[in-house]
Amino acid sequence: MRHRLVFLICLFIINYGQNYAQDVNKKGDTKKITLGIIGKSQSNPVFIAAYAGARVAAKEIGAKYGVEVIIDWQTPKTENPKEQAQAVDQLSRSGAAGIAVACSDANILTPAINNAVDHGTQVVCFDADAPKSKRFAYYGSDNTEFGRILMKELAQVMNENGTVAILGGNKNAQNLQKRIQGALEELKKYPSMKLLPNGVFYHDELPEKTSETVVRAQKANPQIGGWVFIGGWSLYIQNTIKWKPGKVKIVAADALPSELEYIMSGHVQVLIAQGCFSWGYKSVEILLNKIVKNQIPAEEMIVDQPTRVTKENLDEWSFNWKKWLLKEAVNR
Repeated sequence: MRHRLVFLICLFIINYGQNYAQDVNKKGDTKKITLGIIGKSQSNPVFIAAYAGARVAAKEIGAKYGVEVIIDWQTPKTENPKEQAQAVDQLSRSGAAGIAVACSDANILTPAINNAVDHGTQVVCFDADAPKSKRFAYYGSDNTEFGRILMKELAQVMNENGTVAILGGNKNAQNLQKRIQGALEELKKYPSMKLLPNGVFYHDELPEKTSETVVRAQKANPQIGGWVFIGGWSLYIQNTIKWKPGKVKIVAADALPSELEYIMSGHVQVLIAQGCFSWGYKSVEILLNKIVKNQIPAEEMIVDQPTRVTKENLDEWSFNWKKWLLKEAVNR
C-alpha cells in the first residue's frame, strides 16, 4: 500500500511538472519559422554576403514580428543547379515556410520551385531569377540594364575606341546571359569599339579558373584593350591581373572588399556594386511579410539599384562593408 501511495505521488508530481512546463511554454513560446537560403555557390563571396544579410534580417525582422526565424543555409559548395533543386525539395519536405534561391539554371530549378509552392512553401528568387516558375517575387539587379551599365563604363574609360572582351561566367545562368545581352546591345552604340571574335569567355565561376581564363585569353589576343567582367570572380583573390595597371582597362561587377584592392592598384577602373548583403536581408524581409502578414510586394520584380565605385568613393563604399559585417557579427 505504501509503495502504491509513493508511486501515485510521483505520478502526480511528474504530471504536474509536465503541465506546468507546457503552461510556461505557452506563455513564453515563440513561433519558429524556418527559411531556406540557397545561393549559387559557397565558394562565391557574394553569396556569403547574402547569407550574412539573411542572418541579420532573421534577428531584426523576426524580433519585430515576434517570431524566431531559423536560417537554413543550403547552398552547394560549388555551383550545381541539380543540387540546388534537391535543396529546394528537401527544404519543402522538411517544412520550411519559405525559400530564397539564386538560380544557377532556371530550367532545372523551375520544376522544383513549382513543386515546393504547390506544397505550401513560399519562394522568392534573388540575383538570378526563374521568371516562369511560381515564385512570387524576385529581388536583385535588372540584369539587362546592369550589362548595359558595365559596357557604357568601359566605353568611357577606353575613350570609345578599341577591342573588348567579356568575361561571361556560367553560360546557363539566366542572369549572366541577360547581362551579356545588355552589354552587347550597349556596345553597338560605339562605332569605334568592337567585340573580339568569339570574345565572350565562359568558365567555371571559381576565382582560380576565372583568372586562368582571363590570362590565357589576353595572352592569345593582345589586341584586347578592355574587359567587361560580368561577374567579379577573378578579383576575389589577389594577384590575378598579370599586366601593368591601366594597360588593359577593366570594368567589373560587384565591389566586395577583395575587389576594392584592384581599384586602389589601378588594375580596375570601375566597379558596379550590387547589394549582395541586401540580397539576403531583403529576401528574408519579403518572405516574412508574406508568411506572417500575408503581404506581397507591389511589384513582382524588385530592382536593387547598383552603385558605381571608383577611387573617388572607395572609402565610403568600404565603410558600408564594415557596417554590414559588424552588424552580422553582432547578430550571429
